[in-house]
Amino acid sequence: MELGLGMDDTNEPALAAKEPSLHRRILEEVEGRILSGDWPPGYRIPFEHELTEQYGCSRMTVNKALTELVKRGLIERRRKSGSFVTQPHAQSAVLEIHDIEAEVRSLGLPYRYERLSRAERVSRVGDRKLLDLSPGAQLIDLVAVHYAGARPFCLEERKINLSAVPEAGGEAFEKIAPGRWLLGQAPWSAAEHRIRAVAADQRAAELLRVAPGAACLVIERRTWSGGVYITHVRLTYPGESHELVAEFAPTHPKG
Repeated sequence: MELGLGMDDTNEPALAAKEPSLHRRILEEVEGRILSGDWPPGYRIPFEHELTEQYGCSRMTVNKALTELVKRGLIERRRKSGSFVTQPHAQSAVLEIHDIEAEVRSLGLPYRYERLSRAERVSRVGDRKLLDLSPGAQLIDLVAVHYAGARPFCLEERKINLSAVPEAGGEAFEKIAPGRWLLGQAPWSAAEHRIRAVAADQRAAELLRVAPGAACLVIERRTWSGGVYITHVRLTYPGESHELVAEFAPTHPKG
């Protein structure tokens, strides 16, 4: 699949005048192919000499565009092998409740949310332990996938306590992710994070498009307000594309 049309480079002055615009054009077109998903992670983009011929420009112009794409984290160069589309790599602060859409957009990738299921039901034993519910308490059970470009970014499995957030009963969560909705509707006063590594089971592997048994990072979180649990969520990320970051300072003994 060609990016652009070849140009006659026999007119050196005219070519030199077009170099700045060609740099932007190469940059934008290659970036567009990556962000659209046409060129997925691991895809080898055309070699420099191929792009030079295709765009009718100098190798320096192509190199400049590819260097900018490396700085943006969209491609990586491998000696003697060429340039390849990178796997988006996200970071999350351990002690923050972050917005997944903002996390994806910080990578320079388009975001999409897809709700897979929503069920309003009576809590089970396991639910009652997670959210400290009474027998017969109602909750909403949600499953959704968040996308970064064309690839699944995160699998979300969430339970919402309807006695704490009765307004959730009237929300379908088809167009808005539950995490963002809850931040606006049910402010929390405390949260608990549990972080662990797991091997993807068959269901998670299919939804995240990874191999069964692939390493995944799981963040489980409960939030509450006034002693009442609001929600429990389990977020599963492909391990190769996500890491957690914690910032801290040394404690100083009082003098």
